[in-house]
Amino acid sequence: MSTTEVSTTAPGRTAGAARETGPRTRAPRTFEQANRRLKWAMLAPALIFVGLMIVFPLVFTLNLSFTDAFGAVNAKKGYVGLRNFTDALGDSRRFWPAARRTLIFTVGAVVLETLFGLALAMLMRKPFRGMRWVRTVLIIPLLTTPVAIGILWLLILDPTNGIANHLLSSAGLPPQEFLGSVSQSLPTLMLIDVWQWTPMMTLLLLAGLTTLPEEPEEASRVDGANGWQRFRYVILPMLGPTLATALVLRSVDALKTFDILYATKGPGGGSDFEAETLNVYSYGLTFDYQEYGLASAVLVLFTLFIIGVVLLLRRRAGRKSA
Repeated sequence: MSTTEVSTTAPGRTAGAARETGPRTRAPRTFEQANRRLKWAMLAPALIFVGLMIVFPLVFTLNLSFTDAFGAVNAKKGYVGLRNFTDALGDSRRFWPAARRTLIFTVGAVVLETLFGLALAMLMRKPFRGMRWVRTVLIIPLLTTPVAIGILWLLILDPTNGIANHLLSSAGLPPQEFLGSVSQSLPTLMLIDVWQWTPMMTLLLLAGLTTLPEEPEEASRVDGANGWQRFRYVILPMLGPTLATALVLRSVDALKTFDILYATKGPGGGSDFEAETLNVYSYGLTFDYQEYGLASAVLVLFTLFIIGVVLLLRRRAGRKSA
């Protein structure tokens, strides 16, 4: 091999080697990068499954709301635009009274549960003898299914053989119809909901109270503040974020209440629709009348209503915390 051949081939090989090792080389991945990719790879199947389980029903319901689906979901149907929404919003006999009852039930139940829950949380804030048993008894309503609670209260509030009227008669008070009355049904159902869900508000607020620092309250006590002043100006402002979170969670849950209403009052919320909320109304449209298009439109409006309530509560909570 001549010197000329070596001189002509060597630079080519050197340049090729430089091209192979230069642009194509990658820095080795760090452990954090590999761990991050592995984490998302492991979470991807669960995230995709949950996403499909959430997105598909929403899209399917939204699609049905624009159709005249009737009789069966898979029956032949045509698109009618916004007609179902206008029919629902124009229904002053069922839709708007159901929306009003939903709002009354939610506001009344959540306000009472918050007041009672806060009072019980303040009483249980300091350790006392038998506190463990009190907490155990307190969570019993949360462990019972809503349908069982509805049947239990049906037996208790029975106008003829229920123990409630027996106790009222023993106290010299007239018997009440409770769930059998058009005017008393909704307030009675609110009290049943308060009985079931006040323990949850108590536990949430009690958890928030136990995390509060003691120094501000001790300083206010040294300054001469009484118990109400310490609660109003020291404890309540510090408990604000926890209270706002509990209100949002409970309000959304109360808006969606269905089990107790249907178990106690049956289809339509009673003979005169006295306990019919939007949940009960949409259920009746779906399974009693099989008007799937109109029922889907009501559910879409109900979902928008819930989103609006959540945004309003979060905005008010943000203003108070600021």
